[in-house]
Amino acid sequence: MGKIIAIANQKGGVGKTTTSINLASSLAVLEYRTLIIDADPQANTTSGLNFNPDSKEQDTLYEVLIGERTVESVIKPTGVDNLDIITSHINLVGAEIEMLEVPGRENVLRDALSAVRDRYDYVILDCAPSLGLITINALTASDSVIIPVQPEYFPLEGLGKLLNTINIVRTRLNPSLTIEGFLFTMYDSRLRLHNQVVEEVKTYYPDMVFKTMITKNVRLSEAPSYGKPAILYDARSAGADNYLNLAREIIKKNETWQRDQH
Repeated sequence: MGKIIAIANQKGGVGKTTTSINLASSLAVLEYRTLIIDADPQANTTSGLNFNPDSKEQDTLYEVLIGERTVESVIKPTGVDNLDIITSHINLVGAEIEMLEVPGRENVLRDALSAVRDRYDYVILDCAPSLGLITINALTASDSVIIPVQPEYFPLEGLGKLLNTINIVRTRLNPSLTIEGFLFTMYDSRLRLHNQVVEEVKTYYPDMVFKTMITKNVRLSEAPSYGKPAILYDARSAGADNYLNLAREIIKKNETWQRDQH
């Protein structure tokens, strides 16, 4: 049974989509069957993997959430071996309103994914930078959450709010939800501020920070404009290397979880 991991932080610009694309691609390159789901109406994961977010074809996450399509019918291959995608569309903004009348509306995504999770080792959910109904759906459907954090003070301020939301989801909707870890992104070891913030978070959450840090890297920023993950755009770049290390760290951490599921 595939492990479902949400990449979430309601603060924008902290590297959620970069992490989703590159972690999913790294898991796929390491020969784990992986599904990436773009749960953000901005559809950056969709365009970052070379799909057209303005496509008129009705085969996106939106149609699944409003009950018009099954999850199996909207899965597409990405061209990266072992990596499939469910794309997003700007229509996803409207799904929140359309789902308001649906009984058990927080569980729509979890119920939909139950049909396909056995096909994958990992399912990566790229969440929107908000704590709306679709992000709640993603957290309810997930086994764990990765929280990307930029090592500066403003991004830290929103952490309490996110952790509070995770606790509410755990209490009311998904008792087994865990935090996979805090992931530092855009890290520059030469900056004193970055090192101070990392130390502070490690002090508060000693067992919850990934050893791997994602350093500032031009190749990571360039890759999406070519519709490729960093590992296909420049396999030797520091960014590609960072995400491969993160994937290995997650695989190692989850070996016992995967065994328990089987």
